[in-house]
Amino acid sequence: MNIKAIKPYWEHFEHGADIGIRGIAPTLEQAFEQTAVAMTAVITNPDQVSASKAVSIRCEAPDNELLLVDWINELVYEMAVQGLLFKRYQVAINDGILTAAAFGEIIDRQKHQPAVEIKGATFTELRVNQQPDGSWVAQCVVDV
Repeated sequence: MNIKAIKPYWEHFEHGADIGIRGIAPTLEQAFEQTAVAMTAVITNPDQVSASKAVSIRCEAPDNELLLVDWINELVYEMAVQGLLFKRYQVAINDGILTAAAFGEIIDRQKHQPAVEIKGATFTELRVNQQPDGSWVAQCVVDV
């Protein structure tokens, strides 16, 4: 199978009272981006969010799983502190250091109709790995 033919996507998966978020893509960076979109989609429809404001994110961890938790928690922090929702992401990962830009806008309760507030990423169902077809999967459960 041609790995470049895999279109990056995200999905949710069931996990008790919390919600699993998963990104699947040809590259590790795109999988992290798609996991973040899945996180936004827990809160609101990402299509309803404009990408008018950019926020820089940087985190560092000894492995990809811990990096994913740090990434999602940094986004949760930025959303809470700045009152933002994010639509899209550009991620670069190099030697355990993630640098990214998250694009979004100030939350508008009427426009975005947020369903829940995410408290943070957990270690439950935490997995970042490359599949036999070459694609990457990045997932965890978020506490809502």
